[in-house]
Amino acid sequence: MAEPATGPPHPCELMRTQTASQHSARRRTPRLLAIAALALVIAACHPGTEQARSFGEACESGDIMACNQLAERLQQGEHVLRDEGRAAVLFARACEGGIGDGCASLGLLHQRARGVPRDSALAATLFRQGCERGGMDGCTRLGTLLAEGSGMPRDIHQAAGLFRQACDGGDLVGCSRLGALYAAGEGVEQDHTQAADLFRRSCETDVATGCLGLARLHLMGAGVPHNDSAAVALFDQACNDDEIAACFELGTVFETGTGATQNFDRSARLYRQACTGRHGEACARLASMYERGAGIRRDPERAADLTRQACEFGHAAACPKPAST
Repeated sequence: MAEPATGPPHPCELMRTQTASQHSARRRTPRLLAIAALALVIAACHPGTEQARSFGEACESGDIMACNQLAERLQQGEHVLRDEGRAAVLFARACEGGIGDGCASLGLLHQRARGVPRDSALAATLFRQGCERGGMDGCTRLGTLLAEGSGMPRDIHQAAGLFRQACDGGDLVGCSRLGALYAAGEGVEQDHTQAADLFRRSCETDVATGCLGLARLHLMGAGVPHNDSAAVALFDQACNDDEIAACFELGTVFETGTGATQNFDRSARLYRQACTGRHGEACARLASMYERGAGIRRDPERAADLTRQACEFGHAAACPKPAST
């Protein structure tokens, strides 16, 4: 009886077999070349790469959701070469097909001029379209523009509504933004307990701004018990997630010794990290430490440079005062 046909081997299996043969002949093949060949096989045949390939095939067959999923990987360089220009094309296709997340993602690329020209007005339009089509990230980003009055008239009440819509729809960044409004009493009635709950929910899913907000409430004892050690841990968590404001807050804790043992060296490192991230007040605080020689070698020239940076980064107190007439 004839044996059933098995079909051609999977390309990745063929590559593995070839690589194994090459490896067995290592006496004739330089070790570094063999290692490089093996690395290429592993990358090409990683499950994530296979999935990206399947998204590409499905997208070409008309699956709009697959286009959006492939675009997300191209945007991040996740198991494929980063290509934000191609990602923009695919996000546009997804957006035109009614995928709200595709609209919001395309808006973000236009806002940041990544792979497409910068166009703030188009970005806002795309955020709105994304929100209307169920893309909660679009609601959060549109709300942020309205809260800041960036490119449009400031409307804190509309922003609060958009943050609530995003939070209810599962966007935890939206929860954090709404928590900030409750903490400040902007657009909503001030409610520290509600703010703490929203910050906690977002922090638990690694939203750094949520951890930052909850840490500030613990320092004040507002909506949550006063707890310096909890605040320090949360500031540290947010700073490690590149939330520059948290690095600044943590630097202040170590400079003043409020909530932690005073540590000028660590404070200076945290201020430097925040200053590098364009946090003006952090530059000013670090300048003061250099001016005073507090925990670091006194350096008036370095202090003057940092003061100029602080002004450049928006810390008005560091800017030269106009001459009186």
